[in-house]
Amino acid sequence: MGLSGYLSLPFAQHALLAGTLIAIICGFIGPFVIARSMAFAVHGAAELSFTGAAAGLVIAGNPVAGALVGSVVVAGLFGVLGERPRERDSAIGVVLAAGLGLGVLLLSHYQGFATAATNILFGDIFGVSTGSLYLLLGLGIVVLITISAIYRPLLFSSVDPDLAAARGVPTKVLGIVFLVLLAVTVSEAAQIVGTLLVLSLAITPAAAAQRLVVSSLQMTAVSVALAVLATDGGILLSLSGTTVPPTVFVTGISFASYVLARLIGPRLLARRRARLAAARHET
Repeated sequence: MGLSGYLSLPFAQHALLAGTLIAIICGFIGPFVIARSMAFAVHGAAELSFTGAAAGLVIAGNPVAGALVGSVVVAGLFGVLGERPRERDSAIGVVLAAGLGLGVLLLSHYQGFATAATNILFGDIFGVSTGSLYLLLGLGIVVLITISAIYRPLLFSSVDPDLAAARGVPTKVLGIVFLVLLAVTVSEAAQIVGTLLVLSLAITPAAAAQRLVVSSLQMTAVSVALAVLATDGGILLSLSGTTVPPTVFVTGISFASYVLARLIGPRLLARRRARLAAARHET
């Protein structure tokens, strides 16, 4: 069966819809992760969503619900224990170690098929049901609306937290809200690419965009575009008569975009600065 034949099937359509939605959310939130130096928090939240998913799998046979509940708990722990930036990484490391141990314990009591367990780690983008798709859509809308509502103060507190606090911006509250949104986003993305590879969507597109543009809005737009390209491109390549899992293509395209951005980014920024300098000289 060719690509056009696969695209007529519900599982492929669901995969593309879910992948696009997750890519938009990750691309939108990624620049804030870069600005706030929270790549390790993404890694920690992704790994600990495994613990929540394992709990949901053992208790109720529902890893998605377990991952979402666990993500909120994890965000609260990160926010309370890592309130100070210099303590954040150590707090995340402590919670991560304990959480992974608990996840392994929970998974050892799971008596179902092994594929359900491995999907937690590596994702199952072709197994997205209609119900899961609606859940992702609802959560995605909530995340995007919330980020849009706090965009300016969150950006201010991300770029210069001390000045933002001095001007009355509730930086601590914003930090906790962002952690919750980040954890929910990561748990969503983990359903697509798995907890082990979620960094390819939550970090890499934003890191590439940072090399190409300067404006925060442009960086968000480029990050979203690269995330969608990697996700949908990976799914389509996987459906094009190969036996390679889509996560391999997704991570490969993400990494390639980052390498390319590092190569051409300095030249693009240098040309942009030269044009700005020439425009100022003419005026």
